[in-house]
Formats: sequence, C-alpha cells, structure tokens
Amino acid sequence: MELRAGQVAVVTGAASGIGLAMVRRFADEGLKVVLADVEEGALKKAAAELREGGAQVLARVVDVSERDSVQELAEAAYETFGAVHVLCNNAGVGSGAEGRMWEHEPNDWKWAFAVNVWGVFHGIQAFVPRMLEGGQPGRVVNTSSGDGGIAPLPTASVYAVTKSAVVTMTESLYAHLKAEGAQVGASVLFPGPHMLRTGLWESHRNRPERFAKERPRRSPYRSLDQWEAAMREAGQEIEFTPVEEVAGAVVDGIRADRFWMLPAGEHSDRQIKARSRSMLDRANPSYLEKFILD
Repeated sequence: MELRAGQVAVVTGAASGIGLAMVRRFADEGLKVVLADVEEGALKKAAAELREGGAQVLARVVDVSERDSVQELAEAAYETFGAVHVLCNNAGVGSGAEGRMWEHEPNDWKWAFAVNVWGVFHGIQAFVPRMLEGGQPGRVVNTSSGDGGIAPLPTASVYAVTKSAVVTMTESLYAHLKAEGAQVGASVLFPGPHMLRTGLWESHRNRPERFAKERPRRSPYRSLDQWEAAMREAGQEIEFTPVEEVAGAVVDGIRADRFWMLPAGEHSDRQIKARSRSMLDRANPSYLEKFILD
C-alpha cells in the first residue's frame, strides 16, 4: 500500500505513547488523522499540537471496550473525511493482577479482555466493512506484544493472554481479507525490540468503575520510573526503544505489505526459536524455566 497525502489514518490509544507517535508520523506523511482515546485531557493536548503543525485532525473520546463508542468513532471519521485508509487498533491496558493466576480477580481479566481483545474486534467490525466498501487500498494494524504474542511473561499472564489473542485475531483477519480478494491488508505490530516508555504502566488511572478491583492491592502500583530505578539498583540497565522508531516501523511495514511488524531482537528471536522448537519436539516449555525458578 502506498501512503499518500490526503489519506486518512485512525489510531486508538492515540493521546500518548505509541499511538501518539503513530499519528505524528502519519501527519508528517500528509495523512489526515483521527485520534481516539479514553483520556480527554491528553487527547485535547495531542490534537491541539497536531493542528498547530498543520495537520487535519479529528479527535474523539472513545472507550474501545464499548462497541457503540467505536461505531460512533467510525461514523464520525467517515462523516468528517469520507474515507479511512489505515486503522491502528492500538489502545491497550495492563490488568493490575497480582499473584498466581488462581488468585487473580475476575475483573482484572474482564477489563484487560474488554480493551485489549474486544477493543480490537470492535475496531475491525466498525471500520473494515466500510473500508472494503470504499474499494481503496487500506491496512489494519493491530498492536500485540512480545509478551504473549511471542511467549508469555508469566508475571503478567493476563496481559500476555490478551496479546496472544490479538495475534490469532490478526492472522484470521489476514486470511479473511485474502479470501475476499480485498485491497485491505492486515498486520500485527510488536513494539520493540526493547522496553518502551508508555503509559501502560499506569493503566489503572483510566480503569472504569464497572471493572474496579474488588480488594486492595497487596503492593502499590509502580510507575515505569520506579521500576527502572529498582532495576538499576539491582545492577541491571534497561534499554528502551523510542516510540518514534515504532511509528517508523509501522509506516515502513504498511508500504512493504508486511504482516509481521516484528523488529529483529536477540531476546525475541531466541524466544521464537525456543518456543517453536519446544512445540516441534513436543517438549516441555524450557523457555519458561527462568520464571519457574524465580
């Protein structure tokens, strides 16, 4: 797919982090941008910045866990710009779950699935039929994670399960679009290859009441800065991938018709090989031994 000035890109979770980096990059490419986010203050700030830079912008407060909210976003995007060429289902949350899986609160799972899985499906259902009807080349990019999309980080198992689901959903979408002979393609994004500075660590700030925790946490939430400081104190330096680099990978991947938007990385490549080898050998998952021993 060629990205050209005047096309339209929709990004959820667009007010910060990876989402904001993507809309900035799309705007730099001359695309009109539709920003969707649940956090109104940050959304207004991001939209104002983009407009000051000359971008054509539509910003909407959207809760992707609510089907009607995403349908209204699609209606507003088409009413305002007449078409959508790129859809990035990027909104995501951490679950806030603690302890072993059998100790997790059901609401931790319900919230994470509502945003990370149902949110992606709501985006597909609201936009893809309209994109197909438009008859123009397009691309759906769904944000997954190496945690779950490649192999789980068991200490964040709820998040990992949702991101694994995003990969399978996108593979299925790819096959369905190919079966239709559509000009719209699908890609799955694995941000990285290193850690990212995003608001995911503080997802709880936007947790809705209907998914509220049922009991107090045993330990307080830690910000990314606090976690990084603790790792440094333990003698471990953490490498970060700039979110702008992730946005660049998305643009390059769309132009190259790339399904796996998966940057090469020593850790991720090792995990892919270890997991694949475990399955082919019908062997126990040795790639999880570190977490079993911890």
